[in-house]
Amino acid sequence: MANVAPAVNIANLSFQYPGNEAPSFTNLNLQIAKGERFGLFGPNGAGKTTLMNLMTGLLKADEGTIALNGIKVGRHKYRVNRLFGFVPQDFSFYQELSPKENLEFFGAWYGLNSQVIKQKTDELLQVMGLADVRDKQVQQFSGGMKRRVNLAIGVIHNPGILFLDEPTVGVDVQTRHAIINYLIDLNKNGTTLIYTSHQLNEAEDLCNEVALLDDGKIMAQGGLNDLLKQHKHDDLEELFLALTGKHFRDDV
Repeated sequence: MANVAPAVNIANLSFQYPGNEAPSFTNLNLQIAKGERFGLFGPNGAGKTTLMNLMTGLLKADEGTIALNGIKVGRHKYRVNRLFGFVPQDFSFYQELSPKENLEFFGAWYGLNSQVIKQKTDELLQVMGLADVRDKQVQQFSGGMKRRVNLAIGVIHNPGILFLDEPTVGVDVQTRHAIINYLIDLNKNGTTLIYTSHQLNEAEDLCNEVALLDDGKIMAQGGLNDLLKQHKHDDLEELFLALTGKHFRDDV
């Protein structure tokens, strides 16, 4: 039986923002297996969002390669874009449109036919609790409702890999619970989740494997329970502080 390509394979990755004195990453290597619920964590400035932007092709690596399901990012843009969904921290929809119109637009952008777009739009509006407001402008929505629109757009094309950058920031407990449960269901159906957040208690509910990133380096990686036992800590927050320190990391 042939070896199955990992969902994400990062090999010897180097990247430096123009004008920065130091690189964000130097010879970084990381593999994420298909079907994982993978958490990427680190303090402010550790490189989490930069790495996610590199994996999704929003930034281009200076050296090294990134492959999704064996297809190299940057060389097969159309094929790669169909492989993954991305739910960014910033809202990525048109505020003046309704959730229905947003889903129809992004479904067409992904190349779905009209029948599939209608089916997926109806399904996602129902699942996300947005069916009753399907025709209202998104700009009228609460933060939690906007988060659910953001998530629906990211999954309308049934991606095999879903990148999530702070998907529940600023939402209430009910919305957070609904989003996490939906993501776990997606994963059970085969979607690989790659997730970053400052909500470490939430991460323990969602992730079965984690990597702790600091200063562009992976400080620890493995199954969450195995890492806690190995480093003799009770929860992810304790492990996080032990490996990255307790000093302030505010962005300047």
